[in-house]
Amino acid sequence: MDDQTKTELEAAAFRRLLQHLNERADVQNIDLMNLAGFCRNCLSRWYQEAAAERGIEMGKEEARVVVYGMPYDDWKAQHQTEASAEQKAAFDKSHPGH
Repeated sequence: MDDQTKTELEAAAFRRLLQHLNERADVQNIDLMNLAGFCRNCLSRWYQEAAAERGIEMGKEEARVVVYGMPYDDWKAQHQTEASAEQKAAFDKSHPGH
């Protein structure tokens, strides 16, 4: 497989991941962190870092809009719930000092 095709497939998979996460707004970031070790905020940070590596200035909020599909504060108001004691305990156990 040539590099261009590989990049296109990776981009398509990333777009599908974002679509899936947007369709599953019920899945909280803390759940993603507890199960997979990353969340939507991680994805937006990685996107921002990739832009910076290419000399593209992108703010944190701009990158979050790419991942969340809307401003982060809007997403939180519409979808984020308070983490349960169990979720917080699992997070503390799997990510000490985070």
